[in-house]
Amino acid sequence: MDDVVKKLSSTLEIEQIGTYLGAEVHGVDFSKPLDNETFEFINAGLCEHGVLVFRDANITTEGQMAFGRMFGKLTVHPFSPNEEERPELIIFQNDENNAPYSTDVWHSDETFRESPPMATCLRATDVPKVGGDTMFSSMSAAYEGLPDRMKTLITGLEAIHDLGPFRRLFPNTPEGIKQRHEFEEMYPNVTHPVVREHPVTGKLAIFVNPQFTIQIKGMTEAESRPLLQQLFDLAKIPEYQYRHHWYNDTMIIWDNRSVQHYAVHDYWPKRRYMERVTIEGDKTFGPVDADAEDSVKSRKNPLPEGGGDNFGGHAPKRPHERAAEKAK
Repeated sequence: MDDVVKKLSSTLEIEQIGTYLGAEVHGVDFSKPLDNETFEFINAGLCEHGVLVFRDANITTEGQMAFGRMFGKLTVHPFSPNEEERPELIIFQNDENNAPYSTDVWHSDETFRESPPMATCLRATDVPKVGGDTMFSSMSAAYEGLPDRMKTLITGLEAIHDLGPFRRLFPNTPEGIKQRHEFEEMYPNVTHPVVREHPVTGKLAIFVNPQFTIQIKGMTEAESRPLLQQLFDLAKIPEYQYRHHWYNDTMIIWDNRSVQHYAVHDYWPKRRYMERVTIEGDKTFGPVDADAEDSVKSRKNPLPEGGGDNFGGHAPKRPHERAAEKAK
């Protein structure tokens, strides 16, 4: 048997279609619930290949949601368009009246969460014949391709992630600013390891992305930028990529723990309708239990002996406190 094809039965198989990521699953019957053996076969394929493609899936919306739930709890995205009755279901309906927003950036989904999604499942319902591809990049292959000195430098570092492009959804009005502050309290900036360990395979992967990652912990944004840009650019290397062209009824599930993706917006203003569910993930961890502030020292803002925050006596004051100080 060819080593690019793994079979569970005479009809069910997973065929590798990309060098570093991507495989196509044949022979799945979504008209009935999947048995445990079939699911475990698919789940193992997802961890190994990062991206699984189901062509002519012939699956309903409810079936897609049920399939996602086999991997874990479905999450509700705090900003994406969804149904009120089924808030876990994200509906992308992009056409001449509704341009796509902010998905044409390399990213892993929702890394502004303390526990980002483990996987995303996307299905095409009405897509153009030309354009609208999704590109995927293996961040474990990207890590493996680094020289040893760079691996040593970034292993154990942590990066700060925030809401990124979703901040622009709030208008610059008193009400909009108030809403933005409420969401910032719900989703405060979080840190994730720059090099993440996959909880199943143990493989290491680059876990920073230009959509949500803003700086390296322990560095200023300016100091972080050159290093982060080098890591961001790894997703652009063609050898690490798989590019998928969509057809109606195609469904893909990808592993957010080791894969980044980029939705190409070249189809607009043609219609591209998709449905998506996202599966809850676990808290991230890296191969080294290290605090970035112990290994990274900023050129600016030196700390006194013993560490701790050093703000030079600066602290937020309420207006009446400022007035009281003036009166002294």
